[in-house]
Amino acid sequence: MEVVLIACGSFNPITNMHLRMFELARDHLQDTEKYRVVRGIISPVGDGYRKKGLIEARHRVEMARLATKTSDWIEVDTWESLQPDWVETAKVVRHHFEELKAAQRDEDEDDTVSYGKKRRMEEEYPSINEAKHPKLFLLCGADVLESFGIPNLWKPEDVEELVGHGVVCITRGGSDPEKFVHQSDVLWRHRRGIHLVREWVTNEISATHVRRSLRRGRSVRYLLPDAVVTYVKEEQLYSAQSEQKNADVVLAPLARYTDAGPS
Repeated sequence: MEVVLIACGSFNPITNMHLRMFELARDHLQDTEKYRVVRGIISPVGDGYRKKGLIEARHRVEMARLATKTSDWIEVDTWESLQPDWVETAKVVRHHFEELKAAQRDEDEDDTVSYGKKRRMEEEYPSINEAKHPKLFLLCGADVLESFGIPNLWKPEDVEELVGHGVVCITRGGSDPEKFVHQSDVLWRHRRGIHLVREWVTNEISATHVRRSLRRGRSVRYLLPDAVVTYVKEEQLYSAQSEQKNADVVLAPLARYTDAGPS
């Protein structure tokens, strides 16, 4: 079965660990001999997310493009980053899943010889139509999996939809994703579609630590792709001032799902 991996997030900035997650996920899935990973998508969040220290989407997208320039299967998609307001991750995944299905339909229609036969089989056996589309799995870290249980951060129906598609979770040292799955009825119900991948080569690179090093004038080489390091220097990104951006603003999900936001 073909699989497309999608990672949504700030990528503020993108790090080598973000890229490493894709490789770990692909190895894990293909080792099962059930899946063939054909594509990876990086979808940076838009400016409407309003997270503290989040620099402009245009910079984060460009850094992601530079970081994936040498990859033959990971690409950057700008749809989410271009939306004027924050878009829930479930809607982003839904958008890309519809894109995958549309691309499959176009491919089938181009094959005019067998198109009629395929349509007749799909009408007779609906499950065939569903199975032929590539699966779209959300790629995330253990922190995202744990955040599914934070009140007002995720809508329950969105969590249900995401884990229903499939999730690949890359674990870090000290995290206990099995515990998160056990404690959540929703995650437990979809546990067979949640792939937990242990990174045995310890790597604690985080964008937060990278930004702190940049603010303090420390080297971040080998934490980020060289092209990204160069871009950060040329654009003079990540200062004490940029880290205070959105400091007095409520994070978009919390504003939307609680009384903190406008009615």
